Amino acid sequence: MAERLPMWKKWMYALGQLGWSLVSFAIGNALVYFYMPPETVNFPQFIQRGIVFAGLTIVGLALGVSRFFDAVTDPIVATLSDRSKLKLGRRRGFLAISVLPFAIFSFLPFLPPSANNFALNTAWLFATVIIFYWFMTMYVTPFFAWMSELGHDPNERLLLSTLISITWAIGYVIGTQVYLFQTLLEKAGFEPVRAFQLVVIVYGIIGFVLMLLPIIFIDEKRYCESHTVNEGGLEAIITAFKEKNFLIFVFQDLLYWVGLTGISLGLVYYVTVLLGLPKEQASQVQLIMFLLSFIFYVPVNFLAKKFGKKKLLMIGFIIFAIDFVFVSMLGKYNVSPIIQSYIVAILSAIPLAIFGILPNAMVADIAEAHGRETGNYKAAVFFGARTFMQKMGQTVAGLIFPSLFILGKNEVNEMGLRISAIVSLSFMILGYILLIFYNEKKILENLGLAFEEK
Repeated sequence: MAERLPMWKKWMYALGQLGWSLVSFAIGNALVYFYMPPETVNFPQFIQRGIVFAGLTIVGLALGVSRFFDAVTDPIVATLSDRSKLKLGRRRGFLAISVLPFAIFSFLPFLPPSANNFALNTAWLFATVIIFYWFMTMYVTPFFAWMSELGHDPNERLLLSTLISITWAIGYVIGTQVYLFQTLLEKAGFEPVRAFQLVVIVYGIIGFVLMLLPIIFIDEKRYCESHTVNEGGLEAIITAFKEKNFLIFVFQDLLYWVGLTGISLGLVYYVTVLLGLPKEQASQVQLIMFLLSFIFYVPVNFLAKKFGKKKLLMIGFIIFAIDFVFVSMLGKYNVSPIIQSYIVAILSAIPLAIFGILPNAMVADIAEAHGRETGNYKAAVFFGARTFMQKMGQTVAGLIFPSLFILGKNEVNEMGLRISAIVSLSFMILGYILLIFYNEKKILENLGLAFEEK
């Protein structure tokens, strides 16, 4: 019988999430900013800007291609992890192999090799971002699957999901301060591009140290049940997607991530272009957004146990939809731009708490119920399939939103930004509609029967 994970080791696990949240922030959220900066940011031009093919930009294509590659490799890594016989463990071993290159490639895309060779820099951008996402998948997919095995019942899995949501948000908040840290370094005498690069490198180093903690302190053989997978890799993926509720869940998750990635990529432009505020205000907005979301973490846990996770997710979709309506009209209200930026932060805080905590716990419950019913404990496949759909959403967003931002021109403009917010709104509405068909009661009943038998 596997031991319960002590609370301090639960935090060691959660700090690994803080680490990878920090190292993945810049590529996920600031790549467009670095290669297609606002007019007020004095970065050199490393690649061709503007439309290059079928309405798409180079940085948009780099994001789209790399996230598609990332999505496709998720199920592959998931099945390899589920069937792994590594000495450190089928999850811990993958984390140990991937942690160092994951950290290094988090900043290499921001170090283009040439000052004026656009072709070389474009090749560098595509290669380094794709490699980054390979090692990110090798770390993150087994990391999430580990939660299903370290948490021995739904409440413990909800606690672990809450802890990693807290540390993910902390990492994201620190990540959002990249613009502020860049400005501080500029004031200290650094050129803008060097200041930005230095911040990203420091993020990579700190993240590497934090990602080592669960590898060092959690003995997988001591705290996880020993399970086997009796399905082939492709069969395991197919049977996961045959779970009706899981299929509904991952498609609404895909829609959520398209909309969320859109606002993540666009926030610095919404602040600087639509509101006419300095780029540091984008960091402040994101800081307030995530600090406020912490206030709702405890209520989300309480309400999820009382009313169910599905209802809270639906509320999250509604609030985010209202938020995107507001964003689409930024700069048009008879309110100061600063206040408008704070309203965006406040409206985003509650759904960020909801979507930060509940989806991982829901996937862990689905995986555990499936394992108890079939005898195939393939948590990594379920999490890999979920992150596959999540990253497909980010792939779609990476392709379309940079093009929307510059709609009709070769630079980011007001009309494109407003339309991008409306597009995000439509995805939130679709996600809400799809979630109506999710049968949470059936999953919880299956888990309840399994625990009673035990």
